[in-house]
Amino acid sequence: MNRLLLTGCGTALLTPFKNNEVDYQAFAASVERQVESGINFLVPLGSTAETPCLDDEERINLLECCREHAHGLPLVVGAGTNSFVHTVKNMKLLDSHGVDAFLIVVPYYNKPTQEGLYQYFKEIAQSTSKDIVLYNVPGRTGLNLATETTLRLAEIDNIIAIKEASSNYQQISEIICNAPAGFTVLSGNDNETLSLIASGAHGVISVASNIVPELMMELVNAIRNGNLIKARNLHFKLMPLFKNCFVESNPIPAKAAMHALGLMDNSLRSPLTPASESTYQLMVDTLRQLDML
Repeated sequence: MNRLLLTGCGTALLTPFKNNEVDYQAFAASVERQVESGINFLVPLGSTAETPCLDDEERINLLECCREHAHGLPLVVGAGTNSFVHTVKNMKLLDSHGVDAFLIVVPYYNKPTQEGLYQYFKEIAQSTSKDIVLYNVPGRTGLNLATETTLRLAEIDNIIAIKEASSNYQQISEIICNAPAGFTVLSGNDNETLSLIASGAHGVISVASNIVPELMMELVNAIRNGNLIKARNLHFKLMPLFKNCFVESNPIPAKAAMHALGLMDNSLRSPLTPASESTYQLMVDTLRQLDML
């Protein structure tokens, strides 16, 4: 089986809204901007996209719009829930609309055992011919996908990668070191891009690249080319943005920054709300430090 190779920088795309409706024009322009900046792959319908607040028709339309404007870039599409039945239903809903791989998050709230997680992801992989990217983000799910479980899952043919956002450097390093050939490890946190790629990870799924796609590509390419002095300087330059994108719940600060750049409305769906005045000003100041305003 030919596995999709995910390397470099992929962007966890924001979903623009206007008057509480999806702004497809702004979304298309955002995707085109990513392509023009040289981004390696795109991740629509993840948590950054406020996907739990999108209905089925909106998700299909967003995915089709993304495919239309992606100019052939791979699409890793969020479909995970905390229910096997609902996750499979999501995959069937989206499967024929431009998916290259599905991003499946660790089931949240119900806290299965590690064996339960293994069986869940194994059954998910068996239910589709598409590639699967695991997503470990304990800060959102309340549960960590352990190293041993990840490595067991990596042996399944169409489980091709993991987006690792546990911030557990030892755990991620052990996965990188012991994963089978062809299994890709991607940083799930912008501020760990330098350390993890330098340690052998293959890339990053980034929130910050919505805002600064060229700089994120420059950072990733510098690390992968072994230019660590340049990479370190870029890392320190971008650190305030990495930090400030999470001073309120993602994607609140990122949406504020995109609005300040004139790229989309500062609009989110309930239960999320637009950035506070202080956070909005913080993002404006951060953009000014990056010479973007």
